[in-house]
Order: sequence, then structure tokens, then C-alpha cells
Amino acid sequence: SIVPPAPHIADCEDLEAMYEQFDERNLFGERPKWPFWKGHLQWHSSWNENNDIENEELLLGNNERLIMGPYPPWIEGADEDNLPMTRRVQRDLWIHQHPKDNCKSHTTRFFLVDWRQEENFGIGAQLNFMIGAFSLAVQDNRIFIMKNFNRANHSGCIGENRSEWSCYFHLETSSECRARALELESSDSAWQWGYLANTSTKDPTWIDEWIAPSPNNWGDPWLYMQPTKDIKQKLFVHHNESSRVWWRAQAIRYLMRFPTQYMCSLMNKARHEAFGIVAAKLVVQTLPYNWPKENTNLENGGLETFVWTPAKPWIPRPILSLHVRIGDKGKEMRLYPFKVYMELAKRVRKRFPHVSQVWLSSEMQNVIESSKHYNHNWTFFYTKVQRQRGRTSMKDYEKSLGRKASTNNAFVNLLMAADADFFVGALGSTWCTIIDGLRSTNGKIMAGYLSVNEDRTWKW
Repeated sequence: SIVPPAPHIADCEDLEAMYEQFDERNLFGERPKWPFWKGHLQWHSSWNENNDIENEELLLGNNERLIMGPYPPWIEGADEDNLPMTRRVQRDLWIHQHPKDNCKSHTTRFFLVDWRQEENFGIGAQLNFMIGAFSLAVQDNRIFIMKNFNRANHSGCIGENRSEWSCYFHLETSSECRARALELESSDSAWQWGYLANTSTKDPTWIDEWIAPSPNNWGDPWLYMQPTKDIKQKLFVHHNESSRVWWRAQAIRYLMRFPTQYMCSLMNKARHEAFGIVAAKLVVQTLPYNWPKENTNLENGGLETFVWTPAKPWIPRPILSLHVRIGDKGKEMRLYPFKVYMELAKRVRKRFPHVSQVWLSSEMQNVIESSKHYNHNWTFFYTKVQRQRGRTSMKDYEKSLGRKASTNNAFVNLLMAADADFFVGALGSTWCTIIDGLRSTNGKIMAGYLSVNEDRTWKW
């Protein structure tokens, strides 16, 4: 085709095929070819399974585990670019959730959890609940299984993905392990003998999933976290919730490791609406003067075929993620006007003068309107959806949008924010702590996070 490709649009089918290959074992129980995750090198190079690598696959929690790769492809950057032990923890979680026998062993145990579905629960609260449950599963060496995600109960999620997390992100375990757990669910003996457990299990060793401690399989890596959060011009890191901050980041990174084809298409649509014109102008500058009469179709070489494909979708960079939480959150945290957030954004720009583009996420329409007062030297991008006005509660706002639109918009904003280069928000908001967790496990630890407030449970 003479039409040049759009750099901001991902090939969702190609990505889904690659993600599936990197998220399942082969017929011999061997792990995915993670060393070749960049580009399409797996089609170019031969794969020789290293016995030393396979020998590291010991039981989760064994203190003699060798610290070596290969590490999973969903982590950007090196060890020092992420929270302590992130790459190893992500590998261990995948191994834990994908046993070599695909849960065929009769001794395999499961932790089966329904998503909380109370009307006053936002997605952030639902995710926090699941993160606590995931911790309990890992501590008790159980395969973690999630089911009945009410926010995916809409027309965009079809087939087996209807009402499931797998509508938006890859399953937390293999399809075989999930099927085995659901098969056992109706067996009274499976519950009686402990092959299945959930958050209502009466065993006194279970701890409330809301305050579940972090798994200690990796020691105390949170003690080595670097201070990269700025609150009121002071750096903070060690507090009473440090371990949970570390674990929540690890858990949410794993659960959101690979977006589905549906989620990919939502991101394509959002990028096109926000950046499409800017991307088109860039592409036009590369065309010959007499295009399309003069068309220079350069043949693809090895880099184009095996290394640069699939390319990460283009967005304007550097870009700052700015999440403003106001609305009905005043009962949980101190609220600040938009101008206070912009003062923090100006601090970023003072140090990095080339930062002028902002991905703005907020539920409030007055925030979008306030941003227009800064258009003379900032460029704001945001999703085009209806937003709250006045004192409308978050529950009523989401109802007005509808389940499909509200859920799609939430996840699009979350992934856009997590892919930014700099970060400003309100860590008193659960949503901002999730953005921060994704930031700190995506090679962006040294980008830092500037916050107008802190979580109400933190004690320094």
C-alpha cells in the first residue's frame, strides 16, 4: 500500500499473537521464549533451552532459588529502574500461576475469589481487594483465580470474556488451571479437604484481604525502596504501609501484564482521538514532495522485520500524567484545586523545560475547563467522555455513563497515565496509587511522583 502506516496505531492481532506466545508453556511444559521478546527475533534465532534456567524453577518461597533470568517481557528497564526485585518477582509470580503440569496434579490448591460488586466500590477499591486476596494466595502456595468481574458485563466483552477480567487483560493463570478450579468449585469435598479456599474461609490463619500483609517469599525488598515520591516538597519512602505499597505495585503489574485485543483496540481509538492529527503531520513530513505520484517504497531489512516489529505505538513525548481527584473524595482525603496540581507540573517543567504535553485524567468537567486557562504554554490531551458536574457522586456518575463506557474509559486513562514520562497526582486517591505502582514497575522509578497529598493510612 502507498498509504504510510499510522505510527500511533498498534497491530492488535499481531500483539495478541505475541502475548499469547509469551504467556503460556509449550506442550513439553517449557516456559516461553522470553529472551526473544523484543521484536520478532524468535522467528529468526534458534532456541536452546538452558538446563540451568530450568533448574531455577523451584517452589516459590525456596530461599535457595537462583537469581537469574530470563525475565518476563512486561517489565521495562533494568533492576535499578524499578522497585527492588521487580523483574524477579514478576517471573516468580508467573511461574507460581503457571505450574509446569498445568494444574493436572491432584495436590494443586486454588484460591478462588469473586470480585466485590458493591455499588459504592470503584474499580480502584475492587483492585485493592483483589491485590490483598492475591497476597493470601501466594502466601499459602495456592493458584490465584479471579471470577465474576461485574464491570466486564457489557456488550464489548463477548463469549468467555463476558463478566471476566480477561476481557481487558490476560488471565491471571493458564486456561487449564482456571478450568480445573471452576470444576472443583461445585465439589463439597474439594472445599472440605482444602483444595479450594476463598476470602470467606474460616481458617484462622487467613487475614482480612483488605489488610493482608505482603508475601515474604522475597524477604523485605521494600526496605530498599528509593525515595521517589515528593509530598509537600519532601521525599518520603519508609512508612507503616511500605510493604503494601511494594506488593500492590507488584500485584497490579502482574495482573495487567498483557492487555487483550479488545483493550488494545480501545487504546488505538483513544490515541487516534487524542494524537491522530499530530501523528499525521509527522508522517506527512516524511513523504516525497510529489506523493503519491512519487512513492519511495523502501524494502524492509532485518531490523524492520525482526527488531523494530511490532513497534510500540507512538505518543507525543515527553508527556506528563496529571490525575486530578476531586469530586466526592473529600470524605477520605484533603482536596486541592486544579491550580495546585499545576504548580507541581510547573516544578517538573522548571527542571525539564521540554515538558509541555499533559495527559489529563479526571472525573470532573470543571478540571477540563480549568485546563484551558493554561493552553498558552501547555498542551492537554484527554478522553472525550461526559464528566461529572457539581456534586454528583462517583456512583451516580458511572451509572450515567453506563458500565461499558465507564469501565473502558477508566482502563484507557490508567494505561495512558502509566505510559507517561512524568507524574503528578494525589496519592490519597487509590487510583493514583495504582498509577504510581504501574510507574514504579515500568522502568519509571526515577521519574518520581509529585503528589498534593498522601494516603490517609500512612504514618511516617
